[in-house]
Amino acid sequence: MTAQVSSAAFHTTTQPAALPEHDATELTAGGHLALITLNGEVYALGTTRQGKLILTN
Repeated sequence: MTAQVSSAAFHTTTQPAALPEHDATELTAGGHLALITLNGEVYALGTTRQGKLILTN
C-alpha cells in the first residue's frame, strides 16, 4: 500500500515583504535637502537641478 502525499504539503509560498517606499519630495518637505541619520552618522539627501538624488555625509 502506497500513501499519496500532496506536494503542496511540503511547499509553502510566502510573499516577500514589501520594501518601504518614500517620496523624496515628502522627505525634503518640498525643498531640496533632507537630513537622514544612521548609526549616529548624519547624511544629507539632496536633489539636483536635473531631478536626481545625491546622498552625502
